[in-house]
Amino acid sequence: MTGSPPSLRSAPQGATLAARRSRFHGVLGWWYSRAVVVALLSAACFVSTAAEAVTKVTVAVISLADDARYGARREERAYPGHPAGRAVDGARLGADDSSFELDAEGMALEVRDVVLPNAAALPKALAELKAAKVQHVIADLPLAAMRQLVQTAPAALGGAVVFNAGLDDDSLRAEDCAAALLHTYPSRLMMSDALAQYLAARNWRKALVLQGPLPGDALQGQAWARSAKRYGIKTTQTRPFKLSGDPRERDLANTRLLTGDRDHDVVAVMDSDGEFARALPYATQWPRPVVGANGLMAMAWHPQWERYGGPQLSRRFFKLAQRPMRGQDWAAWMAVRSVTAVLVDNPKATVGQQLKALRGGTVFVDGFKGTRLSFRPWDGQLRQPLFLSHVDGVVATAPVDGVLHPVEVLDTLGVDQKESTCKAQP
Repeated sequence: MTGSPPSLRSAPQGATLAARRSRFHGVLGWWYSRAVVVALLSAACFVSTAAEAVTKVTVAVISLADDARYGARREERAYPGHPAGRAVDGARLGADDSSFELDAEGMALEVRDVVLPNAAALPKALAELKAAKVQHVIADLPLAAMRQLVQTAPAALGGAVVFNAGLDDDSLRAEDCAAALLHTYPSRLMMSDALAQYLAARNWRKALVLQGPLPGDALQGQAWARSAKRYGIKTTQTRPFKLSGDPRERDLANTRLLTGDRDHDVVAVMDSDGEFARALPYATQWPRPVVGANGLMAMAWHPQWERYGGPQLSRRFFKLAQRPMRGQDWAAWMAVRSVTAVLVDNPKATVGQQLKALRGGTVFVDGFKGTRLSFRPWDGQLRQPLFLSHVDGVVATAPVDGVLHPVEVLDTLGVDQKESTCKAQP
């Protein structure tokens, strides 16, 4: 608004009181309008300045369009322990939950969903992420593509922190480990240790093992054998199973025949696919609990976890994704929360300094599990309690009461420092 304000003196001398009052309100209105304009302009300048001061951090979630884990038929079956949707949902919730903390530091976090048509498209995608100055990556990939990402991302992005939010392969924490790779999803050995601890605490020490034919089944069997030995669980028999359309192999899927031996306390099923294990509880010859790939399972998250803010987290996720939160979703959420924690701890740190702080175990994150969580320096694995759960609820948590460790009881799950074969350091 420009020009000079109207003057009260401009009113005619013979003007009535009403005319003079009208002239007064006109002057007052002019000054009020001018003040409003000035205030709005000042506010606009302040908002513009504040927006320019915000530091934006982008976390990329990389996945494959043709990933067999997310096939429509696979997701419909919803086998326990398997992902029910892509990790980007958990990452977006993590960004929402981090906004208040980051806003106080003048930062904002964005999630970029990068879905590759195939693994061959990874180099181009990394080049685009480098151009966008992205250095935080959540990997929602099968094993082969994960290994390719870990080998190429740090150099391609000029330094990077890569989070594994969905694979339990112990090789990624051992011979295939990498300095830039952190794991928010638990390892296969962590989950088998959790089960073995619980069975030992219950004094259920004799297990009949049903072993599947797939490579993933064999890896589960190896992890189980190590954990059983560690916690004093005796394997009474190991019997192979197989789902087949061949009539000559029908007996290999007959649950009553497979569990006919009476001398066992539990049936431990090694089934990475999940189809055979789903039909096993209450189908055994003798009334025995089923553990492993169904029945009682070790999980990173369960939507019926009722403590330490768990119900609120599960409800927020359901509202966002329209499905229950699984362990893989929690791991993606946890990856974003870890990025937030290290940014708040040292807003000016380079990505190399952030990686060193996270992997050094000096940054702690709240995972809604009742204790502060940190990453192991020797293999980049997130220390965390695990839930001993069935489909409807949580029975217990591991480490179980009574299990001891000289330094950190969470390190009783999985590979401890003296056992680790990972040589990579940030």
